[in-house]
Amino acid sequence: MASERTALLPRQTQGHTHSDVPEVTVLSSLAALWQSNKLFNIAALIFVPLGTASARLGWADTWIFALNFCAIIPLAKMLDFSTDQLAMRTGPTIGGLLNATFGNAVELILSVFALREGLLDVVKASIIGSILSNLLLVLGFCFLFGGLIPFVKNKFQKFDVDKANVSTGLLVLTFLGFLVPAVVRVTLEDQTSDPADSVSRVLAISRGIAFVLLLSYIALLVFQLYTNPDGLLVTPRRPHPANPRLAHSGTHEEGGEEEDEEEEPITLAWIALLSLALTTVVIAFSAEMLVGSVEGLSKEAHISEVFIGIIILPIVGNAAEHVTAISSAMRDKMDLSLQVAVGSALQIALLVAPAIVLSGWAMDKNMDLDFGLFSTAILFVTVLVVNSLIQDGRTHWLEGWMLLAAYFIIAIGFYYIPEKTEIVNVVMSVLASRS
Repeated sequence: MASERTALLPRQTQGHTHSDVPEVTVLSSLAALWQSNKLFNIAALIFVPLGTASARLGWADTWIFALNFCAIIPLAKMLDFSTDQLAMRTGPTIGGLLNATFGNAVELILSVFALREGLLDVVKASIIGSILSNLLLVLGFCFLFGGLIPFVKNKFQKFDVDKANVSTGLLVLTFLGFLVPAVVRVTLEDQTSDPADSVSRVLAISRGIAFVLLLSYIALLVFQLYTNPDGLLVTPRRPHPANPRLAHSGTHEEGGEEEDEEEEPITLAWIALLSLALTTVVIAFSAEMLVGSVEGLSKEAHISEVFIGIIILPIVGNAAEHVTAISSAMRDKMDLSLQVAVGSALQIALLVAPAIVLSGWAMDKNMDLDFGLFSTAILFVTVLVVNSLIQDGRTHWLEGWMLLAAYFIIAIGFYYIPEKTEIVNVVMSVLASRS
């Protein structure tokens, strides 16, 4: 069960093994909710009231954004813990659906509120930013710290290349889904003088692609849960040459990871569900105030909304995953680290982005998958770099620095470009003003 759950949700499980399972009661469940995330809970008790007070008392938008930003990070950790506990009790199928639904709930909530406010550029930037953050920033820190801590000369780490290849293949599919609307929009602008016609066509194409991406995510769930239940391993289990009772599960015989013991939940199901619901409500409340301050923050701090969406907002939703991935890499659990980083990026691309497009359709917002040629080109290079570094099934700290350097280069570029990240948009607006 542990391997099945890990394959779907890239998170470090939090519970007890069979050998030390205590009796789970209401009091022990409440104690587990507090003790397992004690520092995060204390931070939430401090910043949630402060964030609420800042919005109600009309403080500067910079303070409203900063305080609610700090409030959402510990809430995201509680959401992660509650989801994992509930998934342990419901089994791999239902647990997988729960993990898929709530794994990126923070990003989804932030995007929905931003979409409702009409901040389409922020929504698009946060989607691209979340993917870039997971593939470059998180994975880069995993490779860097995993290769340096503990320090050993000539150290490298191994991971299952089959799992990585399936994930990067899906990322290439996602890139294609993002590329088509951008190219079609540029092509239509060259061939037609009616901007409304171009917008309607790109919207129709994006909505069709959104359905295809959602179907691809469902296919991924079927692949993970039914046809290939050994995580993302393509080859089936086979007898171990030294011990027939052991089966090959994608780990490496030398220096690889051993399968973890199956872990048991440490909270009651209804308490985990209640915690999940309450945390989601509080996150939605804080996210609404945070999104409402984005425009003011952009003016006060002289930072573009696109930079806020690309660089800053993804840190909020991915905070818990960042800690899990890096700590797993430092314990030489690279398969888990890749599942956290690449798996979360896949959830954003195949689930959150299509869901946002369809939500915009329902709210009568012109939300599409046209992220502009600049952002799409950045995504292409990112997928190319990640694929080239993980295709050999091993990594070291210098590859981590390469990914981090790529992320910093992209961040510098997005900081200095104007609000419209697509140069063609600027040119077309100038031509329209002259005509």
